[in-house]
Amino acid sequence: MQRLLVSVRGPKEAIEAIKGGAHIADAEYPASALGTPYPLNIMTVRNRLNRSGYKKIPISTNIGEVPGVRASSCQAALGVATAGADLIKCGMAELCYEPAEYLGKQLVRTIKKFYRSKKVYPAVFVDEDMQRFFKPFKEGVRLIREIHADGLLIDTFNKSIGKGLLDYCTVKDIKSFVTECHKYKKEAWIAGSIRKDELSGLWATGVDVICVRGAACESKGNGRFGEVKAKIVAELVKTIP
Repeated sequence: MQRLLVSVRGPKEAIEAIKGGAHIADAEYPASALGTPYPLNIMTVRNRLNRSGYKKIPISTNIGEVPGVRASSCQAALGVATAGADLIKCGMAELCYEPAEYLGKQLVRTIKKFYRSKKVYPAVFVDEDMQRFFKPFKEGVRLIREIHADGLLIDTFNKSIGKGLLDYCTVKDIKSFVTECHKYKKEAWIAGSIRKDELSGLWATGVDVICVRGAACESKGNGRFGEVKAKIVAELVKTIP
């Protein structure tokens, strides 16, 4: 089943997202590409969803875009998993293939040792300056195969310049990425300032998860810092085939 992920700033937005039909609540702070939240915010979102009858709704989050010391990155991944995240995105910005593979193996190993059912997704970026380090469409599937991750997220790094995912790649590129992921039974996730009018074409690629924030917000000029509303999310969900 194809799923819509909506990034939320806290429990209030999480309820709005799920009432609108979102399949995944993504705990984040939208000041950067992935938007790393505090662990207590993740826990608060989890607790609120549980109390509201949404125990089966998975929560995703991230440990940041640019990894730090390897051991610290593993501690961060374990920390967000312990705080309540089921799906953990791990940014690989500014890493070339070899160090990304080395770190990825440690991250997956750490999470699976403590929480076998929780899933790990490296996040790689399509911006031109990010592709100097890592080429998502050429190296991404190889990475997740080698580190035994559950899937890969392709995203944009700089969300402040008015460019989105399709400014850096084509629907055909995404389709090929999805096909390659599914060939190895891995999940294909995409994000990057995706607009409502782009969703139908992107769902047609067979992508497993599309991640949105701004498109789900009643922005009033605030963009990603607007407020997630159930009625807007419901319109996005209707685009799923």
